Amino acid sequence: MSKIEKAKAPSSIKGWKHSKPGLWLSIGTSAFGAISIVKDVRKAREESDTLKLVNALVGAAALITGTALLVRELRQLGSDDVLLG
Repeated sequence: MSKIEKAKAPSSIKGWKHSKPGLWLSIGTSAFGAISIVKDVRKAREESDTLKLVNALVGAAALITGTALLVRELRQLGSDDVLLG
């Protein structure tokens, strides 16, 4: 067995990222990222630092976009479920 084959994740972990619990965990992680961005915005406004404020706002836009993609994937995963009808 080669080193690459040994380094590959087990099949039970491979699908975790695209499972409902994995998507919910990613959304929860994004929520913690939002807390950090709010702190950055407050600090930038207190210091009147425009560059830090722009950086925080761009980070917020990326966080919102990433969360929207996760929600869309979660909805698509739910619509594929036979039991949900």
